[in-house]
Amino acid sequence: MPNIDATLKEAMSSIDGTIGVALVDYTSGMALGTVGGGQDFDLEVAAAGNTDVVRAKLRTMEHLGLDDQIEDILISLGKQYHLIRLLKASSGNGLFLYIALDVGKANLAMARHQLRRIESNLEV
Repeated sequence: MPNIDATLKEAMSSIDGTIGVALVDYTSGMALGTVGGGQDFDLEVAAAGNTDVVRAKLRTMEHLGLDDQIEDILISLGKQYHLIRLLKASSGNGLFLYIALDVGKANLAMARHQLRRIESNLEV
């Protein structure tokens, strides 16, 4: 089973159009690991901000009485896709994978498929 750094590097290299990827603890808002990003795209800030998105959706589901789980959350911007995938394994409880993609270079369906595969191999 790949570790966090190897998993994030795999996501960065195997998913076309990836700008950056992070493994995030949504209980604290802290990124446990990041790859990519840069001075124009701060993955630590993105991790903290997307933690609020996940928490809000979980809270809304609870208020609605929905007995279900979030598979992923997609935020479509003009030039980027931001994909949040909550980890399903018990060892990944409270964690999500976050990936930012360039709309012009990424295939969203393939990115979701690859992220699902990468998640299934991740050992936290």
